Amino acid sequence: MTAMSSRLDDWVGPASGGTDMIWRRSLLMLVGMWVGILLLFWRDAADMAVIWWTSSTFNHCLLILPILGWLVVMRKTELAALVPVTWWLPLLYVAAGSFGWLLGDAASVALARQLGLIMMLQGTAAALLGPNVTRGLSFPLFYMFFLLPFGEEAVPALQLVTADMCMFLLGLFGIPAHIEGIFISTPAGLFRVAEACSGVKFLIAMVALGALISNLCFTSWNRRAIFMAACFIVPIIANGIRAFATIYIAEFRGIESAAGFDHVFYGWIFFGIVIAVIIGGAWRYFDKSPDAPAFDPARLQMPARFQVSAKAVMIGLGLIIAIPAAWPVIISAQVPPLPEQIDLPRPAGWQIVDHQSGQHWSPRFDGASRILYARYRNRAGQEVDFFAALYDRQSEGREIVGYGQGAIDPDGGWSWVENIPAPQGAKAEKIMGAGGVLRDVVSYYRIGGVTSGSASRIKLATMKAKLLGGDQQAAAILLSAPYKGKASQIAAINGFANDMGNIDKVADQMMGVR
Repeated sequence: MTAMSSRLDDWVGPASGGTDMIWRRSLLMLVGMWVGILLLFWRDAADMAVIWWTSSTFNHCLLILPILGWLVVMRKTELAALVPVTWWLPLLYVAAGSFGWLLGDAASVALARQLGLIMMLQGTAAALLGPNVTRGLSFPLFYMFFLLPFGEEAVPALQLVTADMCMFLLGLFGIPAHIEGIFISTPAGLFRVAEACSGVKFLIAMVALGALISNLCFTSWNRRAIFMAACFIVPIIANGIRAFATIYIAEFRGIESAAGFDHVFYGWIFFGIVIAVIIGGAWRYFDKSPDAPAFDPARLQMPARFQVSAKAVMIGLGLIIAIPAAWPVIISAQVPPLPEQIDLPRPAGWQIVDHQSGQHWSPRFDGASRILYARYRNRAGQEVDFFAALYDRQSEGREIVGYGQGAIDPDGGWSWVENIPAPQGAKAEKIMGAGGVLRDVVSYYRIGGVTSGSASRIKLATMKAKLLGGDQQAAAILLSAPYKGKASQIAAINGFANDMGNIDKVADQMMGVR
């Protein structure tokens, strides 16, 4: 304890004995609460760490932790002039994070749980350090949001933006091209604006870097806003130019040369150029001296309102944080299993046939309790593939809807082309496989009495079932057929669905829901 006190004394700097004891007590309570929170929600913390380490999109998050420590150390002299207190107002923020975690767990949205975890850590620090210290630490506490692995949800939109920019530039340079979804065909070949070509990894990292530079180098909020807008817009434009350049080189030097250029250039070289352009353009407008203090402690010396005892704050924090961790365990104990015997539907006029012919297509539903797959043919020779994924319950890694789940397995060789008109309560899309093979897919999702092709509606129904204890069995039923030449077989899919009967009853029978 003596050694720890000495280190704390060094950290907070010279102060009176009373202030020193208050800082020591506050920091010990904060460390204890943070350790308790991280142990209670260790799966979410571990998931974030794994994503930081394994996903190139979020490797920059590994730098955020030391940056946070550096930002706090930068403020140690100013913070030492403030006195921490305990107050109850941040408990509302902690409660919002706690409830957000519970909603994220109910909807199997990892990002919502991770956001809730970050908010609980932030709110705990504010509750145990007081309003004045919290204002002094406002930017480091805000910057904790960049620990979240968020942004990949923008990949589809960025793919379309990149494809449209390529088409504009190709037209500007007189290169004939045709676009279908995210596929661009030119005389040199067919190009796909893949997920990795969306530019999302550089956009996310640039926004995080931009927020740090805005705090360190600007005092004017107008300049900060303009700089952050540049950190958002310039990487998108630069990525579109990079993608166009790859196609342009392929037109005149061949696809192999273009692939070599893209492989070498699309990395830290590209990101370094983008950073240099943005910072170089903003350099002359930096209006904050490098020697300027992070904040003026004299301006933060205000009477602290809403103070309560440390004991009351610790009890409040413990109750607020423990409830969401316990609730899912209570609800999940009430979930019955799926039936042992699950039969494929037998629509009139259709029979199950061998499905070895054609390019293999297999949707992706990680963690499904049961998978059923069959090909049907009617008397007219029309063929339709039936696929069902059934879940007795959903949890982390076992979500019926989510990124990378559904008709397109990111590792399965198929890519989304466009959405097409869908039957009521379904989602329909055209997908493309190797060699330009096309296929239509109609997807139905059902849980808690709700059938829809909308991921958001299914997420809401899942949340309701997991929060209130309703039926948690979930089913995904996908009907699909490959094109015959250039002819869509959506009519065959719709005919099969009509002959199969009410999709709600089919799904409920397979799940054993009465």
